[in-house]
Amino acid sequence: MKSYTQPTLGMVVLAAGFSSRLGHPKALATVRGRNLLTRTIQVLAAAARYRIGISAGTVTFAANRCRASGLSSSIRLGIHLSRYNSAVLLLPVDLVHLSMPDIGRLIARWQGSRRRVAARRIGSGAGTPLILPRCLYASAAQLTGDEGLRDVIRRLPSSALSRIDMPSAITDVDTAKDLERARRHLHRS
Repeated sequence: MKSYTQPTLGMVVLAAGFSSRLGHPKALATVRGRNLLTRTIQVLAAAARYRIGISAGTVTFAANRCRASGLSSSIRLGIHLSRYNSAVLLLPVDLVHLSMPDIGRLIARWQGSRRRVAARRIGSGAGTPLILPRCLYASAAQLTGDEGLRDVIRRLPSSALSRIDMPSAITDVDTAKDLERARRHLHRS
């Protein structure tokens, strides 16, 4: 008799960038009294409990000592730390409006087809947040410099990619002006 193992999903918040355009670490930028890292972790924890019925009590913070070599080093580190999971959700820390329902829908899409990449639709392409299945870890581990997953995803056949609209993931914070706009928007909400 074959035993069935419940698929697991690692979650990686990419927060190692230098934030040179913002002038200070994005992860520590505050909106409504919470820094972006805390806010992102809370959204992920709520989505995990709601969508996949797990306790999101374990958070591992991993310092990327190679962050000067670019975004790819953070992706490789996240994948290494998630290597025993069936897939890994990767998202940047600066999605200031990110909502639990959008993350929940992304997770649900992955659960419906676990060997496909589930990603946010960007025009006719795809981007983060995204869920990368284990079968693509080796391809992602080959990334170098500031190369993200865009090229890995672009080379996939359409049957290996599932895109969804994620309105809450459209706005990111790159500059002081972006942060101020986010603060005003969330203040009105």
